[in-house]
Formats: sequence, structure tokens, C-alpha cells
Amino acid sequence: MKIALAACGGMSPNGLVSRASVYDTNIECENTISICMGATSGDNPHLNDLIKKYPIIAVNGCKSECVNTILSKKGVKVMDTVDIDVELGKCGKVAENTVRLNENDEDCVSLICNVLKDRIVSIDK
Repeated sequence: MKIALAACGGMSPNGLVSRASVYDTNIECENTISICMGATSGDNPHLNDLIKKYPIIAVNGCKSECVNTILSKKGVKVMDTVDIDVELGKCGKVAENTVRLNENDEDCVSLICNVLKDRIVSIDK
């Protein structure tokens, strides 16, 4: 079964970690695809069908949960939600940069990738 990953598109350090984590997880896990939240917000007809086809894991950068909100407005309930702040906080990590990953941010990406892989395995059972 394919699982869709929907990353935060925000211009914050957590948004960058979200996007990089989804990208890396898609490369490592053949059963995943990614959803472009910008195109979803813009009513791209191809994505309007796609977001209803597969279970979605929303990867939110902050408490606003824009990914969940956008998908909800499209009539889609996500299968699972990852909150970058919560997950990084469990490890005492904080993302630092908005557009370029430094060593700390790469560590944050690795942590979130591991969270995503665990969630994918639990959904795929």
C-alpha cells in the first residue's frame, strides 16, 4: 500500500526539516509518495484526486497544523500527524535554519525520518 507524506511548506526551520524529512523518506521508502501542499492549496486537479487516494501522514512544522487544516478544507482526514516541535523536543533538538541545512538541522531531519519510518510501518501493517 502506498502512503502519502504531506510536508509543511512554511518558511521556518521546522518547515525546512519537514520538507527535507519527507524528501529523504520518499527516497528510502518505496511505498511512499509526497504531496505538494502549495499545489493542493491551489486546487491542482491532479492533486485533488491524489489526496483522496492514499492514507496521508501530515508533517507539521508548528502548532498551527497548516497541513491538517489545508487537507481538512479539501475534505481529507489524515491518517496520522507528526508535529516537528514535539518530536524534536523529545530529543532536546531545535532546528536552526530556514533555507539551508546545517549539521544540527541534518540531525533533526534524521530524527524525523526515523519517526516517519516508524509511523509508515505501523500504518502499513
